[in-house]
Amino acid sequence: MSKPSEPKPAKLIASLFTADLSIVNETLKRLREHWGDTDYLSEIIPFNHTDYYAEEMGTPLMRMFVSFRKLIPPDTLPDIKLYTNSIEKHFCIDHKRRVNIDPGYITPERLVLATGKNYSHRIYLRDGIYADLTLIFKKGSFRPLEWTYPDYATSQVIELMNAIRKRYISQLREGA
Repeated sequence: MSKPSEPKPAKLIASLFTADLSIVNETLKRLREHWGDTDYLSEIIPFNHTDYYAEEMGTPLMRMFVSFRKLIPPDTLPDIKLYTNSIEKHFCIDHKRRVNIDPGYITPERLVLATGKNYSHRIYLRDGIYADLTLIFKKGSFRPLEWTYPDYATSQVIELMNAIRKRYISQLREGA
């Protein structure tokens, strides 16, 4: 019989993408007010793997990744997604988003993203939020799965997630 145990705290990350870079700093400010200091901000990179968001958000879309110093309980992912949804709504104009925030977390074994969309590989958590297993850590690096979003399967994003995971592992060793 398995013995239930509490999971280790996870490393909170988020992807922000927008065609309006003027709202990035305000978005980051709101995220920091809620989860504290960031310990990683990626450079702003083109988001050109899909045109799914173009009609709503405009083009060209740009993306950045952020991670937070404070570790989180993994079961708070629905609360995190609901809060990031409220930030997205705050910046809406005529019911169109100007920023998309995809929160998730890294553990030693995986990268999980939060979503409000159901699909065969997503697990329902609560309050309309699902967990999307996006990358798994195997043989020294994150690896995409057959359903991983194409942009998360790029070598650039995998390198970023590996770097954030390395920082996270150090935090666990230090007892953060």
